[in-house]
Amino acid sequence: MKIDFARLEQQLVQFVKDEMVQDSAHDLAHIQRVVKTAKQLCSLEGANLAIVLPAAYLHDCVAVAKNHPDRAKSSLFAADKAIELLRTIHYPEVLLNDIHHAIVAHSFSAQVEPKTLEAKIVQDADRLDALGAIGVIRCIQVSTSLGVDLYQADDPFCHHRQPDDRQYTVDHFYTKLFKLKETMRTESARVEAEKRTEFMQEFLQQFSYEV
Repeated sequence: MKIDFARLEQQLVQFVKDEMVQDSAHDLAHIQRVVKTAKQLCSLEGANLAIVLPAAYLHDCVAVAKNHPDRAKSSLFAADKAIELLRTIHYPEVLLNDIHHAIVAHSFSAQVEPKTLEAKIVQDADRLDALGAIGVIRCIQVSTSLGVDLYQADDPFCHHRQPDDRQYTVDHFYTKLFKLKETMRTESARVEAEKRTEFMQEFLQQFSYEV
């Protein structure tokens, strides 16, 4: 089975531009970063790029807002749409089930266990994009779009209260972001997640100094 990956990427980029409803958390730049990371992990872990590449490009082709009641179903909606799109270019049928699973399993809110190496890589790549410098920027960007305050003035770092990221942006570091490194499925992603988490911890240390 020979796949022209350069041609495939052109088609996938066009799919994303045509089909994806972009929001502050899911835009073309996010897709491009996830694809870049997924390619790197694919090479390091010896996975099948013919599965990883379309899954990475199309994992958010249907996006549901974080505060929407159907949020947990967004990856299933995206997976179904992705297979529909891939069939229009006669992508190898034998690969579609694994691509569908990789897209469904990437989502944090869906809580679906990734069963293949390729699904693990797509999940890892997406979660890595919530960490590091870009993770800090995205966290603030999304929280601002939802009207969430930056921090709780009396206890910004949740020393004496339970973190609530529905109210405060900084709390999201404690409710989710600092825990993501423990959820990485591949060794390569675990190494990268550790580096990015350390950066975020240093960021909060500087923030603590300033406030």
